[in-house]
Amino acid sequence: MFALLALLANVALTVVSAQDLVSNNTVHFLNKRLSSGCGLSGPVSCHANPIPSNLCCYESPGGLLLQTQFWDTNPSTGPSNSWTIHGLWPDHCDGSFSTFCDSSREYTNIAGLLTAQGASSTLAFMQDFWVDINGQNEQFWEHEWAAHGTCYSTLKRSCLPANSPTGAEAVAFFQQVVSLFQSLPTYNWLASQGITPSTTRTFTLSQFTSALKTASGFTPALGCSGTTINQISWYFDLQGSLLDGQFIPIDSPIASSCASSGLKYPPKS
Repeated sequence: MFALLALLANVALTVVSAQDLVSNNTVHFLNKRLSSGCGLSGPVSCHANPIPSNLCCYESPGGLLLQTQFWDTNPSTGPSNSWTIHGLWPDHCDGSFSTFCDSSREYTNIAGLLTAQGASSTLAFMQDFWVDINGQNEQFWEHEWAAHGTCYSTLKRSCLPANSPTGAEAVAFFQQVVSLFQSLPTYNWLASQGITPSTTRTFTLSQFTSALKTASGFTPALGCSGTTINQISWYFDLQGSLLDGQFIPIDSPIASSCASSGLKYPPKS
């Protein structure tokens, strides 16, 4: 679908602390709740040739990660001054993708799972920032885990520390998605460049992409419903395991799907 390998070949890597926001040529450490034992000396996803045999320490085939966010206004969801979480998707390096990779791990009662395994603070954040447009938050979370979380090679049960409780990999997934989202303040980045929701103003696509590139150091892909901007995807490679590796931000390898001008960014009600 696109020449991804050529685009990724020029990514520069510089390790920063977990507290730093994404900026030019930086990476993000994930929260280290479970230890994979992989370390950070291995190859970066979508860069190894041949692909390593140990897929507990190298994310494959879904090594191109998208942190997707919503801007929902009809009806409005989440805080008025923040985008909300859609998910974290492991696309293949060529842009294709797999979904629903392990029916035996399609957990239900995600809220209960998070609470039982000491992730109540993650759950509380999700209840405000990872919300379903129809109010079906639990079903939304179950879907995101089943459709996408089960497709991470580094989150297979066989990759977890011994005696990990059932569902520990799902808990780690939700914690990592929340942590990454918190480092990607799309609303604030746009506002810092003079782009705020408006009932009268329209924008060009280049205004959005240029503003986000200036603020974050990287170019995401924007999605629209008609002429209304309603989704954004931030792209990453992964070094090591999703349990305790590091995100490496990259420019989106695909073009935004929005029109070039006349774009609406309405306020939430």
